[in-house]
Amino acid sequence: MSLSAIIFYLISALILGAGLMAVTTTKIFRSAIYLLASLVGIAGLYFWMEVEFIAAVQIVVYVGGIVVLIIFSVFLTQQAGQQMPATPRNRTLWSVLATIFGFALTWNLVSAYGFKALDVEFDDNVERIGTKMLESGSGGFALPFEAVSILLLAAMIGCIVIAMKSTSEQK
Repeated sequence: MSLSAIIFYLISALILGAGLMAVTTTKIFRSAIYLLASLVGIAGLYFWMEVEFIAAVQIVVYVGGIVVLIIFSVFLTQQAGQQMPATPRNRTLWSVLATIFGFALTWNLVSAYGFKALDVEFDDNVERIGTKMLESGSGGFALPFEAVSILLLAAMIGCIVIAMKSTSEQK
C-alpha cells in the first residue's frame, strides 16, 4: 500500500470517526467540537487532493462560520454543559437500519457502475473558480451562495429568538 493511500485512509478515518462521535455523544458542546473535527478532516482531504482553494473555502465557510455559529447558539441557549436526553431505542434501531440500507444502496451502485476515470484534468485555476462563483448565469454559483447566506441569517435570527425566550423565562 502506498503512502498516499495510507494518508487517504487516515483522513477518512478521522472524518468518519468524528462524524460518528458528533451524532452519538450526549453532550451538546462536544457534538459541536466533533463536527468541527470532521469538517477540518474534510478540508484535509481537499488539501490531500491538492485543491487548496476549495480547502481554504471549506475552512473559512464551514469551520470558521457554521461551527462558530453552532457553538454560539449553544452558548446563547445556556445549555453548553447540559446532557441531552438519551435516544429512544426505536429511533436508534431505525437509524441503524437506514445506515445499513444506505451502505447497501451505495455498494450496489458502485458495483454496478464503478468509478470511471475522466480524461479531462481538473481545472484548479483560482481565478476561473472565483469567476464561476460570482456568475449568476448558466454554470455560475452565485445563487447557491445567496441561498446559504439566507439560511445562515435565519439560523442567527432563530438563535437570538431562542436566547431571548430563555432569558425572559428566567426572570
